[in-house]
Amino acid sequence: MKLRTWLRPGMFVKRWVVLFFSGLVLTSLAMAMALAWVYRHYAFPERLTNFVQTVTLQFIPHPYRELIMILGGAAFVGVGFVQVSRSLLAPFWDQRPEGQGLAELIHAHRFGPTAPEFNVVAIGGGTGLSTLLRGLKQQNVAISAIVTVGDDGGSSGRLRTEFKMPPPGDIRNCLVALADAEPLMGELFQYRFEQEGSALDGHSFGNLFITAMTQVAGSFERAVVESSRVLAVRGQVFPSSLENITVCAELTEGQVVRGESQIVKERGRIKRVFLDPAHPDAYDPAIVAILSADLIVLGPGSLYTSVLPNLLVQGITHAIRCSPATKVYVCNVATQRGETDDFRVVDHVRALHEHVGEPIVDHVLVNSNLDPGVTKIKPEWKVQAVSLEGLESLDGSVRVVLRDVVNDANPLRHDPDKLAETLVALAKEQVGRPEAEVPVHLNGHSRDDKALNAQVTARGL
Repeated sequence: MKLRTWLRPGMFVKRWVVLFFSGLVLTSLAMAMALAWVYRHYAFPERLTNFVQTVTLQFIPHPYRELIMILGGAAFVGVGFVQVSRSLLAPFWDQRPEGQGLAELIHAHRFGPTAPEFNVVAIGGGTGLSTLLRGLKQQNVAISAIVTVGDDGGSSGRLRTEFKMPPPGDIRNCLVALADAEPLMGELFQYRFEQEGSALDGHSFGNLFITAMTQVAGSFERAVVESSRVLAVRGQVFPSSLENITVCAELTEGQVVRGESQIVKERGRIKRVFLDPAHPDAYDPAIVAILSADLIVLGPGSLYTSVLPNLLVQGITHAIRCSPATKVYVCNVATQRGETDDFRVVDHVRALHEHVGEPIVDHVLVNSNLDPGVTKIKPEWKVQAVSLEGLESLDGSVRVVLRDVVNDANPLRHDPDKLAETLVALAKEQVGRPEAEVPVHLNGHSRDDKALNAQVTARGL
């Protein structure tokens, strides 16, 4: 790919490389002719004769001496050219977007950035959404992240209460995940003060920065835009709503818990979640992004406290229903204590549909790698891999895509690159294909519904 980029007409590189080496060859020939004339016509003192014969490799027969000189000279020229180029380009090289080489930088300068293949909207919050965004950033797609604003714990909760603003924590994580700025800037935004007894204890610098920017810029949405510029964010990050939302949960015992942080602490079995106020207004730019999307991704992340709070904002849900995009729910790879204990894939999908009133996604992406030798979930974690049992009960309401998307180093999380590559491939697969023809996948191989059910039964899942 890089060679094709270098060879593309209009790069204004090949002509100057040819000119440089042509001049080098001509200069070398002139020097060789001059040295040959001196060697033939000048009588060297006897004490220098052996030295001259050694330097000119007279002890090596033709044509080997010429071959050695050519190879040595080419090596010197190549190393010297590369090192000089790096020294001259060092001030710009350190600022390049992650993953871009010199060929890509010059190509983008000459012809402009490559147009993205798809518009992707990722909806969620917490660690799951930022994991997905880190993978999507490496793909040739336009990215919009829509983030829940129900967080009321930790630094975000304190700033939300004191400054009457949406919680900045999940927004900060998404900005850092999409950042093309120097790694030091990302580390700075994620830095958390840990001075016990200090007023700053528990706050992250990024949360404080967004809060200060809100005061300076006059609004939270403007603060997010300006923070995106500081971090050179590749994409857009939107809150799902600007209203002061409280996430509430009704447990199976009938108890009602208010606040996302309290829901997590309660660790009770959740019957449903709802918002207070019940019908917050959706953020208009988020709606526009959804309606312009080619691929809409829900999750991964905490089902009840990250994914569903976005869908309970009616404007967001209505926009998803109206959008012609491919819609995918990314099921978590493991259960979550206090939220989805013992949940199967089918339980995730049912909870999703029950809260929005009808099916809202076309596909559910599920991790197929359940090999205990790979996904080493320790018993003391008190979680387990999400089971595939009962998929046949979905009755075609969604189509299941089973792929290996688990992080080999952390069996509780998705792998950013695996997940992003799978989603982009799925979006490409849907272009121009009628919905009825979309296959179900198991471990990367197409199968129909009956074959999938038989496979699940045979594995005893």
